[in-house]
Amino acid sequence: MSQESSLQATKDKRISCPHCGHHLHLTLDTSAGDQDYYEECPSCCRDIHLNMHIDEYRQKIQLAIDSDDEQVF
Repeated sequence: MSQESSLQATKDKRISCPHCGHHLHLTLDTSAGDQDYYEECPSCCRDIHLNMHIDEYRQKIQLAIDSDDEQVF
């Protein structure tokens, strides 16, 4: 799943776990630039792969949410 948001230093985002559908809240920190990391779902304890790209030209944050390095949305 890919989502876009306006560019700010930090951005709160609500996402769904690609494994179980549990909703969780993230705080995205754009000050470090592009990021590729994993969060653990508090409900099913499986890894959620997050890939954040900062589009400086359009002033947007692109967030891709995958499971186990394979895009599911």
